[in-house]
Amino acid sequence: MHYRKLGTTEAEVSELGFGAWGIGGKQWQGARDDESLKALRRSFELGVNFVDTALAYGDGHSEQLVGQAVNESFQRVYVATKVPPKNRIWPASPSTPISEVFPYDYVVRCTEESLRNLKTEQIYLQQFHVWTDAWVNTDEWRRAVEDLRRSGKVRYFGISITEHEPDSALEAVKTGVITAVQVIYNIFDQSAEKNLFPLCQKMKVGVLARVPLDEGGLTGTIDENTTFEPGDFRESYFRGDRKRQVREHVEALQRDLKDIPGTLPQIAIRFCLSHKAVTSVIPGMRRVATVEDNCRAAAAGMLDARTLAILRRHTWDRNFYQ
Repeated sequence: MHYRKLGTTEAEVSELGFGAWGIGGKQWQGARDDESLKALRRSFELGVNFVDTALAYGDGHSEQLVGQAVNESFQRVYVATKVPPKNRIWPASPSTPISEVFPYDYVVRCTEESLRNLKTEQIYLQQFHVWTDAWVNTDEWRRAVEDLRRSGKVRYFGISITEHEPDSALEAVKTGVITAVQVIYNIFDQSAEKNLFPLCQKMKVGVLARVPLDEGGLTGTIDENTTFEPGDFRESYFRGDRKRQVREHVEALQRDLKDIPGTLPQIAIRFCLSHKAVTSVIPGMRRVATVEDNCRAAAAGMLDARTLAILRRHTWDRNFYQ
């Protein structure tokens, strides 16, 4: 495992992080706690020392599993979690005041609940789970950040950026208050490279690349016959004609990659790590086999210029979250 410095912090975090949405259950069907714990433990054995979870993932269940595994581990594991919007609306609207989404007392209360779930005295990286730069000049969020850091309950703060809108947190990054951002970045959505990544490099803000496999689209396993259990998030994400669209785009991608070693998911992870602005890529992982495959991909390092040039041609402007 290779490591990169997280912004201006003292932390050297693993290039592969453990994305813990799927282990929370509810939105992702099929998760089993025993398998999830085995996957977490195996990731630590292989050098993963960064986990990204959220209070909203299974209403705290993901945090509880992460806390159990981390507290059993003999190595230092950096945990990031998130404060969900009080109005439970994703994404945030610029017309909604921050008092309805992240009021001061609510941010503090959610942080304390996450601390209990994780069974820890300090959250290394707390994040706002939605964001709009319409809030950047308000006092509410800055006061919460300052007071939680001063109390020792939070070490650093970050922002989880709106789906497919990497420019929606540029002003927040410029404030210097934010230590890290997490943003969708994958072969299909390369838009963060234009403005966000250069700014993060200039401000020395860490970047967590989320959804590196396009919620499963870049695994190469989605086609018109793929089914998901009722209630699974992917049932909506790949609804209608979207499975056919994904299959066609992936087939075109695989044709261009036929001479490139590695599976499509491995190449997708290495694509993210090939940009120097990225600190860690955080794919969802629920099974030991997935952890091992992803760790092998990270260990293989950055892609060569020829492969990256091929992947540049496969950007795809669309939003399946809508």
